[in-house]
Amino acid sequence: MNLEKLRPDKYLKYLYLPKLFATKRTKEILSVNPTIIPHREEAKEVVVTVFDYNAEAMDERKMSSLGDCYIYKNSGRTSWINIDGLRKADVEAVCAHFDIHPLIVEDILSINQRPKLDEAENSIFCLLNMLYYNEEKNAVEQEQISIILAKELVISFQEDAHRDVFTSLREKLKTANSKIRQRPADYLCYSLLDLIVDHYFVVMEKLGDHIEIVEEEVTRGNNSHALSHITQLRKELIVLKRNFSPVREVVNGFLRSESQLLEDRHTKYYKDIYDHIIQASDLSENYRDVMVSLQDLHVNNMNMKMNEVMKVMAIVTCLLAPPTVIGGVFGMNFEKIPFASNGLGFFVTVGVMLLIPVIMLFIFKRRGWF
Repeated sequence: MNLEKLRPDKYLKYLYLPKLFATKRTKEILSVNPTIIPHREEAKEVVVTVFDYNAEAMDERKMSSLGDCYIYKNSGRTSWINIDGLRKADVEAVCAHFDIHPLIVEDILSINQRPKLDEAENSIFCLLNMLYYNEEKNAVEQEQISIILAKELVISFQEDAHRDVFTSLREKLKTANSKIRQRPADYLCYSLLDLIVDHYFVVMEKLGDHIEIVEEEVTRGNNSHALSHITQLRKELIVLKRNFSPVREVVNGFLRSESQLLEDRHTKYYKDIYDHIIQASDLSENYRDVMVSLQDLHVNNMNMKMNEVMKVMAIVTCLLAPPTVIGGVFGMNFEKIPFASNGLGFFVTVGVMLLIPVIMLFIFKRRGWF
């Protein structure tokens, strides 16, 4: 027999319990220690895109070099510099050129940072996560994004150069008469935050679809893996909760800010984001309540099945007890046993053994025990 064709490692890996029950995901979600300085790997690819615009014109450029974006400092028009891919030297150089505080550089390069808002003399910095739903892993993925609002300038730092939620914003910037082209930089900052928060609902809709599937599994009671599915979904809801509450504080920080970079006429737009994030937070709590209820329902279903099994076993035991006693009595090794020498003794004994369980079944049925 060729042992190489069997490849036992292919099957033995499923015996490793953390992989079988996806406990590694728990570590990914909960293992955050702010006292440990994280090590961020340098991005292999850095993509710099600049949108420089006003009401009359708009220029879109992809920079071959990071230094090419330095010309947009005090350009006289509103500029959005989007940097995909983080490298320590690049972030420090950009922030130094645009007079960004060094503490903000540390936050940009941080890992698993809590969403936050900081104000400096000449800028407003906010950090939050963009959320995506991975259909293959059935997991919520997050990408940290840092946004700096300065005078006539917005700088955004993203980790992944291949995905974000700003496609519709780029299309609006290319439209000549769009509202965003006629508004200053703080409206651009609002638009970025609005798209990030609105995409939270897309992720929650995907989670809601899976919750409905699990709910159907639990209600029908025909899936033994329903509890593992419930546990997995509850972990993903933890990711949502860890993002929604801090983002609400971030948006509230914009509303309370007295910075000259924020115009009063745009306050209502930030209030709209605040309303959306509160709604998202409430919806995530509803999802959590549903999952807790489903877990309780699943446990109750399992207990009911166990009770049914125990009831059947108890009935069978009760039915077999009288014949066992009768058989034991007449099977004792004595010289004189009633009906032992009678030709009908065997048939009478067997008849009594059958009659008693039938009578017991009738009584159990009348009492509604099954």
